[in-house]
Amino acid sequence: MANVHLFGIRHHGPGSARSLVHALERVQPDVVLIEGPPDANDLIALAAHPQLVPPVALLIYVPNEPRQAVLYPFAHYSPEWQAIQFGLARKLPVRFIDLPQSARLRDPSSEEKSSEDGADETTRDPLAPMAIAAGYSDAERWWDHLVESRAGHDVDVFKAIHEMMSELRGALERPVPLVEQQREAHMRKCIRAATAEGFANIAVVCGAWHTPALADMPSAKSDDALLKGLPKVKIAAAWTPWSYERLSYRSGYGAGIDSPAWYELLWEKHTALGARWMTRAARLLRDEDIPVSSAHVIEACRLADALASVRGRPVPGLAEYNDAAVSVLGSGDALALQLIHRRWHFGDRLGIVPEAFPTAPVQQDLAALQKRLRLPPKAEEKTLDLDLREAIDRERSQLLRRLRLLRIEWGRQQTHSGGRGTFHELWQIGWRPEFAIALIEASRYGHTVEQAATGLLAERSANPGASLASLIELLDDALFADLPSAITTLVAAIENRAAVSVDVLQLLDALPPLANVCRYGNVRGTDVSLVAEILSGLVPRITVGCPAAASHIDEDAARSLWSKLIETNRALEMLGNTDFIDSWRAMLQRVAQSDTAHALITGYAHRILYDASQLDFEALSLAFARSLSPGNEPVVGAHWVEGLLSGSGAVLVHDDRLRDLIDQWVRNATADNFVQVLPLLRRTFAQFPAPERRQIGERLRAGQQLQTTATNIEFDETAARAVLPVLKRIWNLSE
Repeated sequence: MANVHLFGIRHHGPGSARSLVHALERVQPDVVLIEGPPDANDLIALAAHPQLVPPVALLIYVPNEPRQAVLYPFAHYSPEWQAIQFGLARKLPVRFIDLPQSARLRDPSSEEKSSEDGADETTRDPLAPMAIAAGYSDAERWWDHLVESRAGHDVDVFKAIHEMMSELRGALERPVPLVEQQREAHMRKCIRAATAEGFANIAVVCGAWHTPALADMPSAKSDDALLKGLPKVKIAAAWTPWSYERLSYRSGYGAGIDSPAWYELLWEKHTALGARWMTRAARLLRDEDIPVSSAHVIEACRLADALASVRGRPVPGLAEYNDAAVSVLGSGDALALQLIHRRWHFGDRLGIVPEAFPTAPVQQDLAALQKRLRLPPKAEEKTLDLDLREAIDRERSQLLRRLRLLRIEWGRQQTHSGGRGTFHELWQIGWRPEFAIALIEASRYGHTVEQAATGLLAERSANPGASLASLIELLDDALFADLPSAITTLVAAIENRAAVSVDVLQLLDALPPLANVCRYGNVRGTDVSLVAEILSGLVPRITVGCPAAASHIDEDAARSLWSKLIETNRALEMLGNTDFIDSWRAMLQRVAQSDTAHALITGYAHRILYDASQLDFEALSLAFARSLSPGNEPVVGAHWVEGLLSGSGAVLVHDDRLRDLIDQWVRNATADNFVQVLPLLRRTFAQFPAPERRQIGERLRAGQQLQTTATNIEFDETAARAVLPVLKRIWNLSE
């Protein structure tokens, strides 16, 4: 009979790993069986490659549905990684024995549901009762003090862990979900297979909770019954870089750790832990210009030792050092420590996978681009300032945009605050390991990043439910990402959608972004001739449809149309195309003369025409008098004035005649009419910047003084002061 040695560990536990290595050296097994995905057994041998540097992860996924994927991460101090290295160094067979993911990825939601239904906090974490009984608030901290933070190595710890888990499983009577039963049945099946192959000394490395189920072997027939009929899907596997930050997430093994950097210190430097950990924090705080001295570090270490004694802990753990850091380094305020939390506990460690390892073609293309453009993927976030006049920076911008189209947010574009022009772009970049899944998913669209982005855009442009605005947004992305094939497809889709669109509001939404592309695209070296063709067809449709869109509408619809007209007018002025501007102003002439258009829109049309010298002051005065005549509702006149001023009070500062015209209208309004129009006037004047409101008031006051002197009329100061509160409300003045 074979000797089966069960080593119950905590995934990513440095203490477990240290004891495991010494236990394996003592046992000298013939084969090493590890809780892990058998789908990746062919990749185990690659773990011996000297250029494969943890943290790394095994990515198991369904090729046709890459989003159905699971990751098994490894750090240097992961017991599974050390078991793999032990076996490969001695040329021993090393195998994963967990239930294959080909049977588990068939329906991820069902597995998650089965493991959660009917489970309270105690059953979800079976170690919780032990931790509470020992005086700990959570099982993770208890296990850390019990196993992971122990000094030296204790190979007998595995026997104690097995006995404890056996008692726990018997005492708790925890209901075992079906998938857990199947996992343990498959592990037992693999142990039987190794025994049948003639291995006399078998080492089994698995989660501590499973050791009792693997020690007491039921009949092979019962295990086969549990595994019989499991549906399977085709599975692919690959090594992928991982990061310390992502080690804190639960994936694959279901284990996440609070501070990978602390566990690394436990694994590599088991002496003077506190001094090293506090020194790391002190250096990071100094980088933030927070004064921390060596005396702070010494005092924090002493406080951590005292806390451990008070709490009855054998040695200070992460919680004690964190509390001491807040008290001493942060002077009792955790805010300073929050500034450095990510760098302190995670750092910027990102694993390395050799380029020669099998990957999807799009991953290989991205790796080549990153190397050529000198943009290595790093977990550390940094700001990238690109000058689009330089070829390499332009290509970097195109790559980041293409990846963003593929839902890989490696870079997030930032807003410029220094006004450096359209030829500069700011990006905040930071690589995340889970992008590997998105890259595999992108492989269905092409074998290179460019092909994949083009294919994805083609698919989205063919979506019959895509709105005109969304298609134009895609075109903007395609232009700046330099995807000429996708541009042609999108232009055709936009033209077709615009041709059948009867909603002028959609067309108005489409014009400003297109004009922006046409105006600034050449800075990035993109060909915008196709965009100009779209505009040539879009502007006539807008000018024909706007008068009807402005007629017989309520205030809400008028305000929506008004805001779109303002943006469109700015866009056309920016383009400077005289044909477009002439047809636009001709449309505004028709709107200004319309009896059915909303007063807000007609007032705005008069303002644009007046500014463009297409309407003289006499004609404007006549329109003003007609719109504000006693036969009209006062609200109609207020809307007309609001549209005329259009959010800018500069015209009232510099145009004395227009200012006097509106002033006389306000003066001559009856008491009832004034109360009705006051809210609208206040809203209009509130949009003006404070300096403009102040200048308008000064001009009005100067005009009143001049008029009083010229006519030699006695000035009634009391009556004048009586209206000041009302004027302050109109102009939104604080004084």
